[in-house]
Amino acid sequence: MSRIFFYGLFMDPSLLRGKGLHPTLVGPAELPGYRLHIGNRASLVPSPDATVYGMLIELPDEEATALYSAPDVRDYAPDQVNAVLLSDRSVQPSLCYNLPADKLGDGTNAAYAEQLSALVLELGFPPAYANAITGRGDA
Repeated sequence: MSRIFFYGLFMDPSLLRGKGLHPTLVGPAELPGYRLHIGNRASLVPSPDATVYGMLIELPDEEATALYSAPDVRDYAPDQVNAVLLSDRSVQPSLCYNLPADKLGDGTNAAYAEQLSALVLELGFPPAYANAITGRGDA
């Protein structure tokens, strides 16, 4: 079983279930020291003064491997991170799938950013964070 910090659209457990996966929600979390980068999809970039919000979700190892073998996300690789669970501020060693820096690309997928911003609000994360995703404010 892998504990994964999801920060893009995959942080929606219903989306994962729709892909035939069996997610177990651990809870909302934050990952200090990173900022969100929206290219074609979301990725994280180290940034000492930033924080990214997301969901800690457990997936069977084979399901995590299958999820990230899809053509549109196969360039993502797992990194070991320490997410902070919002409910009790406990540090949770987790995996976090990220694009390598040379694959980030230029430009922003505005439709993806809008979807992610709406999901962030639906999950109860700060409105300022949701606005920053779409470029309407600073997180």
